[in-house]
Amino acid sequence: MPSHATIEEVASAAGVSRSTVSRVVNGSSAVSPEALAAVQDAIAALHYVPNRAARSLASRQTHTIALVVPEDTTTFFGDPFFAALVAGITGALRGSDYLLNVLIASEDPGDKVASFVRNGGVDGALIVSHHTSDAFIARIAEAVPVVWGGRPVGRRDGEYVVDVDNVAASRTATQHLIDTGRTRIATISGSPSMVSAADRLEGYRAALADAGLTPFAEESGDYTEAGGAQAARRILELGQPDAIFVASDLMARGALTALRAAGLRVPEDIAIVGFDDSSVALSTDPQLTTIRQPMYAHGEAMAAVLLAHLAGRETEQTTILPTELIVRDSA
Repeated sequence: MPSHATIEEVASAAGVSRSTVSRVVNGSSAVSPEALAAVQDAIAALHYVPNRAARSLASRQTHTIALVVPEDTTTFFGDPFFAALVAGITGALRGSDYLLNVLIASEDPGDKVASFVRNGGVDGALIVSHHTSDAFIARIAEAVPVVWGGRPVGRRDGEYVVDVDNVAASRTATQHLIDTGRTRIATISGSPSMVSAADRLEGYRAALADAGLTPFAEESGDYTEAGGAQAARRILELGQPDAIFVASDLMARGALTALRAAGLRVPEDIAIVGFDDSSVALSTDPQLTTIRQPMYAHGEAMAAVLLAHLAGRETEQTTILPTELIVRDSA
């Protein structure tokens, strides 16, 4: 029920001062139980809604956090990873006073995103899918508390990270291919400018080295479906591997399309293992064997860490979430 009641009217109805009402609204414990009850009753009776803008000015807080995604909109809306991540973040914020502001910018030449954050637009930021070339991200990290989704390049002291062990997970994926008897194993990696891509490539190489094998081919697919298809075609130009570890499910779906167009069967001719266990993994034919990373929990954990930091509570600076090999029909 809409109301135009003022804080002064609440104070009058409760028989207390304006400052007492303000303390109740802002969650202060410096209020007697009697005054607290009287103010709460007056707020309910008058349907009073605190003015968020006025509270923000008084506290110098916006009660808004930013999710900064240095990608273009096609990538953001086309990759199920981001949908699951945002769902986890909003789930964690549901019980708080904070709102989420999503800032999508593959580049920021005019400094609009960085300036918005640095000029007090948000209280803190969650940063995902960051590249080594994203200079504007550093300006954001200098201005507000930040939680990184994935290990950043040049991490500063005091910064928080939520991630999976990409090296170990990709070793597990590649080892599964080795255990099924594959020896000519290629990989389609993610964007070379991203730490996660480098880590997954490292894990692939390490598993092969442990088995006394050498990489059949290494091509980048830039974490896109079209990139995965193009990378698979480049691999086939070099010869025919008997397996490919693909560093995301989206790229793996593109690779499957290219392999089918070349007349190859999966897994009979070439086995495929993806990464993410997103909805894409169940949409392919055959369904993907893949590494499951907890995408919803990733977003949830990032938001929880930032909320704890903003509230002045101690929290772990590095949170590593578990991964799991999910075996289906592609390998």
